[in-house]
Amino acid sequence: MHKILKISAFAALLVPCMLHAQNKYEATWASVDTRPVPQWFSDAKFGIFIHWGIYSVPAWGPLPRDGAKGIYECYAEHYWNRLIKKNPHFVKHHNAIYGENVRYQDFAPLFKCEMFNPNEWAKLFSAAGARYVVLTSKHHEGYCLWPSAYSWNWNTVDVGPHRDLLGELTAAVRNAGIRMGYYYSLLEWFNPLYNNDINKYVELHLLPQMKELVTNYKPDILWTDGEWDHPSDKWRSAEFLAWLYNESPVRETVCVNDRWGKETRSKHGGYYTTEYNLVHSGSLDANAAKRPWEECRGIGHSFGYNRNENLDDYSSSEQLVHLLIDKVSAGGNLLLNIGPTADGRIPVIMQQRLTDIGRWLHRNGEAIYDTRAWPVASRQPDINAFFTHNGTDLFVIFTKYPDKAVTIKNVSGKPAAVTLLGSNTRIRFSQNGKNITITPPAHSDGEYAWVFKLSGIK
Repeated sequence: MHKILKISAFAALLVPCMLHAQNKYEATWASVDTRPVPQWFSDAKFGIFIHWGIYSVPAWGPLPRDGAKGIYECYAEHYWNRLIKKNPHFVKHHNAIYGENVRYQDFAPLFKCEMFNPNEWAKLFSAAGARYVVLTSKHHEGYCLWPSAYSWNWNTVDVGPHRDLLGELTAAVRNAGIRMGYYYSLLEWFNPLYNNDINKYVELHLLPQMKELVTNYKPDILWTDGEWDHPSDKWRSAEFLAWLYNESPVRETVCVNDRWGKETRSKHGGYYTTEYNLVHSGSLDANAAKRPWEECRGIGHSFGYNRNENLDDYSSSEQLVHLLIDKVSAGGNLLLNIGPTADGRIPVIMQQRLTDIGRWLHRNGEAIYDTRAWPVASRQPDINAFFTHNGTDLFVIFTKYPDKAVTIKNVSGKPAAVTLLGSNTRIRFSQNGKNITITPPAHSDGEYAWVFKLSGIK
């Protein structure tokens, strides 16, 4: 008996290795693109993006009312690049506030993060209902939030807070039961090696640094960006992904996005990404139907904290809940960004927005988490309704509470029951062919959106 148990236990240990051996990926897009996106990502639906770095010290970008041209010019995290390239909005602001002799590097000692409490952050993310977090490990400025051996004196342990911010937050987030991922910029604006010899930069800096990040911190997501300067073969992206999927400690669970070269978005990599609806779900190419996708955006105009924004620049809680519903009903995820301050606080208005989303998800999350787009339709505009489904359950999400009977079209099969999430009240309904008419209660509590569950459809 003991011998049988020992053999069985050994065989169980071998199974993952055997499965992995059968899926050896080559360093080509034809091969690495066959690797499925782990299912946990499609189930998660809602994540929190965090842009935090030295740019959080000046924390400024022009807005449309200042004459900013397009959303990208509003990004406060681009402060250094805009300054060097003599963008008039940034130069005028910088010289007036700091003086023309102050360099961007002078902000580094002021990025102190003295009020950063990773456990409080993780508690907020949990209350928000987030299933994953993506932190900027390194933005285009090259400054790392962990003690990278490849960014000497330009990381948070050597200069600034003298703390491993990434490591501290990773531990807190995972202790809260939330998955942890990292944004990583392929390019570095002012790295001399990047600007003088891209091949050496990739060989000596980029690839070893990404492997260092993955090996030491074991991300659930590697969210690359800054890919647009070069095609993916220059970045050696397929080569790196083959290592990630074959040899890395997260080869079975890690998810990656599609930003691996100037030609790769919505074509190669893992899940596809959109940003501030500049590439909206309806414009993803035909391959998008075969891949999970995610919309990322800030609560305001910027990803990095922008002190120039006021209340009118922030989406309301209702708008953000409706945004989540829109993306999930269309088959995507929402990665909603926050921009902490240089002293390590999450602005109260951002806390309030996240808490409101979490309160709505606490009541209605069954219609969001683990669901998929309904193949029949994502929405029915005439009744302000969006749809998701999970097996034989169809969720009808109203962004305006219906004040009279409403008819859901093209439902194949009959539901066993109709209920209003968050309420014990059974809902009256009738069916005429493929059309189901729901008679909602005259009054309902809740806010932002209301979900009717058509359960057990057969």
